[in-house]
Amino acid sequence: MNGKNFRLPARRLATVATATALTAAPVALGVASPAHATGDEGRASAVVLRTGLDVSLLNKTVNVPLAVSLNEVQAPQSAEKATLTAQLNGVDGGEPFSVLNAEVAQSKATVEDGKAEGYTHLAHAKVHVPGLPLLSLIEVGQVTSKATCEAGKEPTATSNLLGDVTVLGKKVTLTAGGTTNVEVPGVGEVRLDYSKTEQTSRTAAASALELKVSVNPLKLNVAEVEGTLTLAKATCETPAEAAQEPEPSTDPVGDVKPQGEPADEGLAETGGNSMTPYIAGGAVVLLLAGGGAVALARRGRS
Repeated sequence: MNGKNFRLPARRLATVATATALTAAPVALGVASPAHATGDEGRASAVVLRTGLDVSLLNKTVNVPLAVSLNEVQAPQSAEKATLTAQLNGVDGGEPFSVLNAEVAQSKATVEDGKAEGYTHLAHAKVHVPGLPLLSLIEVGQVTSKATCEAGKEPTATSNLLGDVTVLGKKVTLTAGGTTNVEVPGVGEVRLDYSKTEQTSRTAAASALELKVSVNPLKLNVAEVEGTLTLAKATCETPAEAAQEPEPSTDPVGDVKPQGEPADEGLAETGGNSMTPYIAGGAVVLLLAGGGAVALARRGRS
């Protein structure tokens, strides 16, 4: 060979062309990523007693808000309380005033394992308001409320009442989901809603008793009380379900037989399989490469 122009032998050119054709064949493999849990972890709350009352003393010259929450707990962190009394200062001649006394006053809120739940339990309880030192606003034997929100299930809310209920000294009969009005001349009026529940696709709430209070003993305007009071309330919000992605496929991409071995049964009938287009493409490249090699060899000899 003369000069600085070197030519590859035709056999080596064919080998390079074959390697290029084989590495150019497309291969598509799908691999799914692992599943991940996403979304809100849920919420729950519970409270034994909550008041939103306005207390007016001495012909409304002194106004004292009676805002009390007893054993109020919230989760996602598990919480539980069991204080038995609630007091308010500054409305009874400067002395502490007992709003609620009970033998059992329990509230609990938890969020765990895809479930949020609020629960309250109140037993043998008496509620007092200023102006009525000897007469209870309400007395209850036992009430419970429970709200449960679990991923993948409908939320539920329930309230139960056991024993007698006495309002302003009167025993009353309550109907679940109904309203009862109690009026005592010279004392005041109370409207009760028993077992009030609310549910949506993701939330639930249950209140054992809700009271709308209007008390003015003997119309003396010494201690007038207006507002609302809630006993044994529980709420929840459903945790979001974990988003599961598809698992990796275990099916083979295609049946590839070693060269020289017979293909599957379909090959005998149809004369080809899924790799036929790639093999045919490789054959065309080899033919072209071989033709080029022959031309180069002839040119070299000339």
